[in-house]
Amino acid sequence: MSGEILFLAHRLPFPPNRGDKIRSHHILKALAALAPVHVATFADTPDDWAHEGDLAALASSYSLVARSRPLIVAGCEALLRGEPVSITAFGSAALANYVEEVLRTGPISAIYVFSGQMGQYVPEGFSGRLVVDLVDVDSAKFESYAAKGSGVRAWIDAREGRLLQAEEQRLANASAVTLLVSEAEADLLRSRLQGPAREKVRALGNGIDTVNFDPAAHMAEHPLEGEPGPHLVFTGQMDYAPNIEAALRVIRHILPELRREWPAARFHVVGRAPSKELLAHDGQGGVHIWGEVPDVRPFLAGADIAIAPLALARGVQNKVLEAMAMACPVVLTPGAATGIGAQDGVHFCVGESDAELTQCVRAMLDDPARAKAMGLAARQFVVEQRGWEAMLADLPEIMGFPRPDKASRNAA
Repeated sequence: MSGEILFLAHRLPFPPNRGDKIRSHHILKALAALAPVHVATFADTPDDWAHEGDLAALASSYSLVARSRPLIVAGCEALLRGEPVSITAFGSAALANYVEEVLRTGPISAIYVFSGQMGQYVPEGFSGRLVVDLVDVDSAKFESYAAKGSGVRAWIDAREGRLLQAEEQRLANASAVTLLVSEAEADLLRSRLQGPAREKVRALGNGIDTVNFDPAAHMAEHPLEGEPGPHLVFTGQMDYAPNIEAALRVIRHILPELRREWPAARFHVVGRAPSKELLAHDGQGGVHIWGEVPDVRPFLAGADIAIAPLALARGVQNKVLEAMAMACPVVLTPGAATGIGAQDGVHFCVGESDAELTQCVRAMLDDPARAKAMGLAARQFVVEQRGWEAMLADLPEIMGFPRPDKASRNAA
């Protein structure tokens, strides 16, 4: 196939500093090595505009639109239209006009949709190759929220899950390939689809930049240097409900047990936009809520253990890959381990209940030599098997393009 690519993403793929943006960033770079790429995307925050130049340097053309519609307004519009809130929230006439113009004037032979919210911009009857990257099965996530909730909130989540499942079916019907971040997510989507669309679902896993995440490159003093410990670290977007729940799980159930044996044990929550519920625990009982930091790597370099006790974990957890690449021993739930392909007891320690997770942490703290060996084995695993180049090796075939030569890959 020849021609150019239209890339639709619900968030600006710069900087690659959160899970979805890390994935979209590396996929966009890989697509740009295949053909000229035109990008339609949203700026979520004023800080995003500082990275418009990065987008301009990579894209042949682009439209970057501020997403400023309040959620309550999007919710009311969605109710009136019978649409999912998460799709209405990403509606934009400016972006739609840009997409229409690019498709009318440019030799677009393929469209890559990153996240289901952006499928609304693909016109019916597009004659080129359509690839839809859902990343996770969002409908199942909202169903899970509804099952745990009550009242109006549960009704809203159940409605969102039901309508998103219909949209997932529509996109899967229209696409040449529907991508998910792991085989587990791909299997989940297949189980929820009807008809031939199930045969077009495949996994495209997340990778990790093991040059950037390298403990050997971070030997300078870290923020935990000289502080009493041991230190547990959790990283992530801290206004995201599953991350909040996981951090509170450590604060309420795991850290107090550990402090019976290690009174100076500390738990560090590192990530932007921490919720008020988390901030209320800052400075109490060994808990430190750091909020947004310039770089999470020094925290991982200084931590004794990275912990990821996620009850609801969709897809491959970048926070786990980053900790493994930094040779930091990882304690996590089965859900957080899904899709990574590493071995429990060798590359990380898996526990499901609070007691099992606490025991994993105790075992690492009681045997520092074992913990160090596990961290080094984890880094070796991700270096050999989880680099971005290896994870995206099938992207040319997925897009219907020939593989780029080595020189063009290096240039990208």
